[in-house]
Amino acid sequence: MATTFATYTEHNHYARKRLPRPAKALAERRLGRGDLLSVPELAAVAHLPTDDTLPGIQRAGARAIAPPPGIPATGQDIKPLGLTDSGHSRPVGLRVADARHHMHVIGATGSGKSTLLAQLVLADAEAGRSAVVIDPKGDLVTDLLSRLPAEVADRVVLFDADSRHRPPCLNPLDGGDPDLAVDNLVSIFRRVYSAFWGPRTDDVMRAACLTLRMTDGVATLADVPKLLADPAYRARTTAGITDPVLRGFWSWYDDLTDASRSQVIAPLMNKLRAFLLRRFVRDTVAGGRSTVDMKEVLDNGGICLVRIPKGSLGDETARLVGSIVVANVWQVATARARTPQRDRRDASLILDEFHNFLNLPYAVDDMLPEARALRLGLVLAHQNDAQLPRDLQESISANARNKFFFNVSPEDAHHLSRHTAPRISAHDLSHYDAFHAAVRLVVHGAETEPFTVVTEPLPPAVPGRSRLLRAAARENQRPKTKPVDARLDGDEAASRRAADPRRGNPAS
Repeated sequence: MATTFATYTEHNHYARKRLPRPAKALAERRLGRGDLLSVPELAAVAHLPTDDTLPGIQRAGARAIAPPPGIPATGQDIKPLGLTDSGHSRPVGLRVADARHHMHVIGATGSGKSTLLAQLVLADAEAGRSAVVIDPKGDLVTDLLSRLPAEVADRVVLFDADSRHRPPCLNPLDGGDPDLAVDNLVSIFRRVYSAFWGPRTDDVMRAACLTLRMTDGVATLADVPKLLADPAYRARTTAGITDPVLRGFWSWYDDLTDASRSQVIAPLMNKLRAFLLRRFVRDTVAGGRSTVDMKEVLDNGGICLVRIPKGSLGDETARLVGSIVVANVWQVATARARTPQRDRRDASLILDEFHNFLNLPYAVDDMLPEARALRLGLVLAHQNDAQLPRDLQESISANARNKFFFNVSPEDAHHLSRHTAPRISAHDLSHYDAFHAAVRLVVHGAETEPFTVVTEPLPPAVPGRSRLLRAAARENQRPKTKPVDARLDGDEAASRRAADPRRGNPAS
């Protein structure tokens, strides 16, 4: 206001002056000095600023909108989201049952996404609920390790690419249904390396992984290059295979010349070598028998933290490791279909930059409804819509029904305002301050009107807590009972051969 009326300072100003004999002055139309202004004319001169180029004007940002009735506040089964920023401030949250409808979180860098994700994990940990966190930047897990309660120390599983200690092992070829495990693994490689992956490479990797799963030892990804390149090892490994399709593949493969064989396997070998040459990756996914039981994590209140900063691992390797963890979580979650619904415990899968890790051989619009029935709630966070393919945008828009929109670009605001208009406009979405957001929640299965919140800051870091939890996570790793190339005992080997008719008995 001061800037606006600065025009009327010094000699360029109006001053109120009483006009003597106004009737005579108006009749003669002679005022001498000054102007005679009516009330509407004076208001037009003294209006509020409308010129966008006027310097010094600080314009109003986004509107604050109060939450509609029925939005939860606090409680044992409520996940805290923040405080209202309109009228009397009060906490708002999301019911655990409604969190099964999944949450879509979007916002620019520094807008407050990581703070929200950390608050959700801390609430789950304090309530005894399970959570799996994939962090491709590193700061989220670092903040959590300094703030998680000490009581969860015996439930923490930690994968940290920057740690000097050996990580837990989550072998994608160990345990579970062989076909499902191999399908998930091949799909991850195909999607991460989509520009350099063809049907022949897909065929070679699938056949190699299925063959290794049918052997009596502990199969790992590190065995794939040896199976493809070492004739003696390949002969021993394939001797007991009875599946006609696999035997036909290896017969064709052995009949190739050395030059042709090298040409066939080169696209797969160079990707596997680049992947397995990193010590952390090799220990995590090819270190022998799995030391992490993801079923135990999901069913018993475990907290699995996966810290895989792209700066340490590289973009493709971080995507592969994160996708393998997500695939294992999904494989365990789908097995819950055999458990009565009342016995399924709620768990959260929190993915920062989620588009890098949803590389399973299923459509997302099929996964999300199924995950809700399995009581696995996904929190999907990213920075902007340009990161997502068109079909993924539509799937998330329809199936991640809880919306949390921090400050976004004008282009994204125009698109996202479909979920918030008319109460919250595209202008509002692109003008939020840090830690302010527009929220549209599901309450008792029904979508509510959007409103605005401000997220609460994280509690102070507890000195020594990170060191305590890291040490506890190392103790929580199950000791390996057998080395990588160990053979199963006779009874277990016989049971595995009986369970899969494609595996023959070499002794017969």
